Amino acid sequence: MQFSRHIFVGIDLGDKNSVARIATDREKSERFTFINSRAGRARLLQEMRKRAEQAGGAKVVMAYEASSCGYILRDEAKAAEMDCYVLAPTKMEKSVEQRKHKYDDRDAEDVLDKVRAHVLAGTALPTVWVPDVETRDDRELVRTRMELAEKQTKVKAQVQMLLKRHGIEKPSNLRGRWSKPYRQWLEASSESSDVHWGARQALASLLRQLEFLESEIQATDKLVRQLSEQPRHRELLEELMKEPGVGLLTAMVFRTEIGHAGRFRRSRQFGKFLGLTPTSHESGQQNDRKGHISRQGPPRCRKMLCQAGWANIRHDEQLRRVYQRVVERNPKKKKIALVAVMRRLGIRLWHRMRNAELKMESA
Repeated sequence: MQFSRHIFVGIDLGDKNSVARIATDREKSERFTFINSRAGRARLLQEMRKRAEQAGGAKVVMAYEASSCGYILRDEAKAAEMDCYVLAPTKMEKSVEQRKHKYDDRDAEDVLDKVRAHVLAGTALPTVWVPDVETRDDRELVRTRMELAEKQTKVKAQVQMLLKRHGIEKPSNLRGRWSKPYRQWLEASSESSDVHWGARQALASLLRQLEFLESEIQATDKLVRQLSEQPRHRELLEELMKEPGVGLLTAMVFRTEIGHAGRFRRSRQFGKFLGLTPTSHESGQQNDRKGHISRQGPPRCRKMLCQAGWANIRHDEQLRRVYQRVVERNPKKKKIALVAVMRRLGIRLWHRMRNAELKMESA
């Protein structure tokens, strides 16, 4: 259906208060505020319906930047038969002045300008890939499992620093940390009169937190295992786990964060998505200079690839040679060598996942 008129909506979506800039075709935009709640979003959509009817059946085109608020506004707009784009914040070009003077109306106006130029002039729109509801739901569980591990690591570090602050040293006959004898010694220290009362209570609290987190991790691991047995995941995970150093959790993180490997056309595009490709700077006669990696894309994937990369360096001859070749040139560049391994491992996993998807589609 061809529309003679369009209503464009650029939204700065906040956790609570949100601002929308609304314009019909090339006209000047107007300000509209709403609360980011079910009722507030419904009020926005109702306003858009009313304006579309007043404009003689104009098409509503909305856009907002991706954030922790998720895709619920996009889903509701689609259900109301309105176009809604979710834009990548990292690809929204902003001047130095805009970065220094940031406020909601200007951000909403920038989004409005982008979507209006896309519809009326055909310029590229920096949209993000929006996963389906099922993939988003699967991510919640896997991300929760990763966050539990991060909290566990934080609590263990707090225990170590508490001991250091109070000069409490483990017995010389205890080797390593977090073994069963070491935990027993910590429990005894939390009840020992040789330790000050406040430190004992703090240590006991940290140990209770650690015990709770460990039980939650075990329970969540069971749920992740159940999720991995679903038909939509099973074959893909089996293929990913053929790679050395890639276990069930690593494969699930990769599977849920990537969603659909076929949306990437080339390995170079996928490496850029992971944020493991170097930045570049070229101007005039100045040659292209490479800088640090961009760190764009999902940080969970990079963390997972870092852990799996060390395992691959030990067990995979090809990746070990890649690592050693960089280190031999400069022993101080071990981090760069690890990034090279991570990028190659990520591309390997992408190839495996893409091939498995093609097999599932042809079956």
